[in-house]
Amino acid sequence: MRDRALSLRSLVISVSIACAGLAAPAHAFADDEARRAILELRQQVQQQNEQNQRARLQLADQIQSLQQEIAQLRDQLELISRQQPNSGGAQGQQQHAGNPPGVNAADPQEQAAYDGAIDQFRKAQYKDAAESLAAFVALYPNSPLAPTAQFYLGSSRYAMKDFKGAIEQLNTLVQNSPDNPRAPDALLVIAGSQIEMNNRAGAKSTLQRIVRDYPTAPAANTAKSRLQLLQ
Repeated sequence: MRDRALSLRSLVISVSIACAGLAAPAHAFADDEARRAILELRQQVQQQNEQNQRARLQLADQIQSLQQEIAQLRDQLELISRQQPNSGGAQGQQQHAGNPPGVNAADPQEQAAYDGAIDQFRKAQYKDAAESLAAFVALYPNSPLAPTAQFYLGSSRYAMKDFKGAIEQLNTLVQNSPDNPRAPDALLVIAGSQIEMNNRAGAKSTLQRIVRDYPTAPAANTAKSRLQLLQ
């Protein structure tokens, strides 16, 4: 009887040892899977961080490029305001310095009002220029100088950082005088205003319009270069 009890106890101990031996590999297998999962997760997080860092660097480069383009646009506005018509002969001598080539006001008072507003713009007195140009457009809406006055009115708004006002004034020029030589330049300033307002989609559409509608204008080359920055 005692021998049978000892045998039974030995059997129980053997079975327990066997079960323990079987369970150990299962736990070890689960631990290995967990370690591999953790390592894979760490690798994924590291890769995501690297991708985010590259994206931030690319975005910073794009922002810097756009800021440079905006600075160049401001310089172009200053240059445009100082351009003189290149007309020759007697007609060129009669041409007022601020007029577009071949365009003169029939009324001396009208011409004087225009010249005074343009002079304010050239002196960077943008607030006064905007008021004078707005008054000129209101008083002489049918003047041959009205489209150019509208352009400088919008440019004055842009220089004052009134980008919404610049877009409104320059859109009026493009809508009323789409064939005017200043129309593609007006669209270029509109695109610059849209960029300043973080309206990248609108700026892209405006630049594409310049390339499409005014392919031979100098503004088209500038529009193409800026479109590359907005891709």
